[in-house]
Amino acid sequence: MEMKGDYMNYIWSYLKKYPKWLTLDLLGAFLFVVVNLGLPTALAQMIDQGITVGNKAAIYFWAAVMFLILLLGIAGRITLAYASGRLTSTMIRDMRNEMYDKLQEYSHHEYEKIGVPSLVTRMTSDAFVLMQFAEMALRMGIVTPLMMVSSVTMVLVTSPSLAWTVLVSIPFLIFVIYYVAVKTRPLSEKQQNTLDKINQYVRENLTGLRVIRAFAREKFQEKRFDQKNEHYENISNRLFKLTGLTEALFVQIIVAMIVAIIWFALDPLRQGSIKIGDLVAFIEYSFHALFSFLIFANLFTMYPRMVVSSQRIKEVMAMPISIDPNVTGVTETASKGYLEFDNVTFAYPGETESPVLHNVSFQAKPGETVAFIGSTGSGKSSLVNLIPRFYDVTLGRILVDGIDVRDYNLKALRRKIGFIPQRALLFTGTIGENIKYGKEDATLAELDSAADIAQAKEFIESREERFDTHLAEAGSNLSGGQKQRLSIARAVVKKPEIYIFDDSFSALDYKTDAQLRARLKEVTGDATVLIVAQRVGTIMDADQIIVLDEGEIVGRGSHEELMRTNEIYREIANSQLSSQSLTES
Repeated sequence: MEMKGDYMNYIWSYLKKYPKWLTLDLLGAFLFVVVNLGLPTALAQMIDQGITVGNKAAIYFWAAVMFLILLLGIAGRITLAYASGRLTSTMIRDMRNEMYDKLQEYSHHEYEKIGVPSLVTRMTSDAFVLMQFAEMALRMGIVTPLMMVSSVTMVLVTSPSLAWTVLVSIPFLIFVIYYVAVKTRPLSEKQQNTLDKINQYVRENLTGLRVIRAFAREKFQEKRFDQKNEHYENISNRLFKLTGLTEALFVQIIVAMIVAIIWFALDPLRQGSIKIGDLVAFIEYSFHALFSFLIFANLFTMYPRMVVSSQRIKEVMAMPISIDPNVTGVTETASKGYLEFDNVTFAYPGETESPVLHNVSFQAKPGETVAFIGSTGSGKSSLVNLIPRFYDVTLGRILVDGIDVRDYNLKALRRKIGFIPQRALLFTGTIGENIKYGKEDATLAELDSAADIAQAKEFIESREERFDTHLAEAGSNLSGGQKQRLSIARAVVKKPEIYIFDDSFSALDYKTDAQLRARLKEVTGDATVLIVAQRVGTIMDADQIIVLDEGEIVGRGSHEELMRTNEIYREIANSQLSSQSLTES
């Protein structure tokens, strides 16, 4: 609880942006208190001045007053509910927008550090917890202190001799609130962390559905999920029992207080030192005083859970970004498409003792195709991921058009590059929208040309709606080869200065692969092309082939030169190409 101010300030930083709604919320809370205390006061006067003495005029007068107070109460409740609802929904919108914007700045390292399932939970469940708490705080967090102070004041004014029955109850209520709050915080942390795991299992199950079915591992997945879900249920049960305990104990304390008031009021009533109307009002004031504690207890027991969720969201927002976007960096260069690796060594963050690339140096210029080949784990994909700064080099430097990539404005650097990843990723939407991801204002003619070059035109035209054909999530209604061709079309329509194909032809048959590469030459004549490949047939025509082994360059040259001079390349080629095709090449 020691950080209470920080977390409340975090919520307040969003709410204070909307003073109009805060003012309305305060007005609604004030009316709520006036009504809840005004009604018993008017009722007491009606009993003492009208009912007990048979004064009809007084009865009607106080009935009219109560009706007006009731109207004020309706207006107050509506105002309070509307203002608090508007404030919290706006707050959660702003919070999620800021979190989403922050996530756009994350590098791969930050995503790996927190984990995608946990980020999803923080964006959804944790933000919802904050919204619930803020809504309760705005509706009752203002009302309850006013109600408690006003009720206790009215209790003391109405009957000081009976006030002790209320005051004695308060320490018991405070103890219950504190006990529950202390116990719920660690449970809330466990609950949210377990929810992260549940999200992870669901995500893995949905993305790996074909693998799970292929290996008939449905029961294993069900058992693993059931265990984690049962763990979540157990934690939630303990949490709900604690919060449920609060209300049960409070009700018992309130009932005991009302019985005590009536018991100790019997003598004053007989002696006439307290009137019936005042006693009724006193009981109402006492009830509101303790009931306000109950409402406050609900808010207070939500607080530990809010702290946990707030911590998790603040961790997302406070995460230092390892890739500096360098907003004031270079945006324009005189030359276009020149690339140089200068003694580049790279290790993934936290693994500096195990570099995946060692002293890599090479140059590429416009019109050239440079290919990278090597065994799995040799560092090919890691190398090309450094060019658009998905990661930064550990030692050495990468120059694009003679300028270190770290000196560029990050967006300007990435505008120079057309990156086609190893795993073709498409977004929910139409085929046209996915290709336009490369160029937002691409015309239909440009889409048609890009699709034609990427060998995607035939299957697009076979669809009735062509570029307006809707794609399912991640393009799951397309084959692997079709997705790769759309990814390539997305890069082609951009017309970048540097093309990076990270094993982007692996799902294509040999014929389509050859046709696509032939068409690409037509549009990449003034650009630099980098190809990561496993198939020798894909890179045989490259101007320069670089052979990687355990992160080091162990050979470079044309296909013919490497076949003569490099044993590793020759072994790869011999394992893939027949003697006849090698002779013909």
